[in-house]
Amino acid sequence: MELDHVEAFVAIVRRGGFSRAAAALHLSQPAISRRLHLLEHELGAPLFDRVRSGATLTDAGRAFLPHAEALLASMRDGVEAVGALRGGDRGAVTLAIVGTLASTTLTERLRAFREAFPAIDLRVRTALSREVSELVRRGDATLGLRYEADPDPDLVSTMVHDEPLLPVCSSRHRLARARHVRPAALAGERWITFPPRPGPGPEPYSTALAHRLAAWGLSAAEVIHIDSLTAQKRMVEAGFGVALMPDSSVDEELRSGTLRVLPVQAARATIAVVLVHRRRAYVSGAARALMAALAAWRPARAGRRIRGRRRV
Repeated sequence: MELDHVEAFVAIVRRGGFSRAAAALHLSQPAISRRLHLLEHELGAPLFDRVRSGATLTDAGRAFLPHAEALLASMRDGVEAVGALRGGDRGAVTLAIVGTLASTTLTERLRAFREAFPAIDLRVRTALSREVSELVRRGDATLGLRYEADPDPDLVSTMVHDEPLLPVCSSRHRLARARHVRPAALAGERWITFPPRPGPGPEPYSTALAHRLAAWGLSAAEVIHIDSLTAQKRMVEAGFGVALMPDSSVDEELRSGTLRVLPVQAARATIAVVLVHRRRAYVSGAARALMAALAAWRPARAGRRIRGRRRV
């Protein structure tokens, strides 16, 4: 089995068609079709159903895909292992992170890492938690930083820290200066959060609010879905609703006073931030250096510095 043939198959799946895969691999479309044909011949089964709108995976294609991705990832591991023999903490590392974490002190930690290890080419991309795991699983990312541990036995999940989730409101909100807020006082409030995502399994961050509202007896609360953390913060500041947000991602707004923490009784809520990598992957010196830097990341607790004034 030729590695080029496997690479062509995976490219067709990821790029969503033959022409885009051919462009990504710098091949002609007949050339990539030929590679796929030879692979299908060797496997003894068609991998795609050709339809007018494009190509869809057959049952054989779906069964072969995870093994093909694992093969390509293993080859990249081998290249990295040989490269590591030429010298220590150097090379490329791709870190996939949940988008909300990019708005935190993590960016400062990554800047410091790049200054400390100038020979390491650090590349960062954002995705949902389950997408972070998928990028790591198929070798498109060396490491991943996501919410909650991934149960996949092929991945190793290492706790980095527990991120407090804070109920926040506008500085002009009726409860903004309260010393204590009973959950019942939040009846009728609109809650701003991310929209539900299609796909297997719930997205950890998107379920945190639902769990907290249920604990407060507010399951019937109106929820507004906004697909951007920055937009959510601006909407809360403007008084369109309240939100449950990661502590470290609202540090700037809490310092400036545009957002306030609602000191809700029994409001303790956290979400685990974990580092994931493939269990059987080669871990280069560059990757180990980044893992150590991320393991030492402890965001300041902005919410603990906020105080209110009156009881509600």
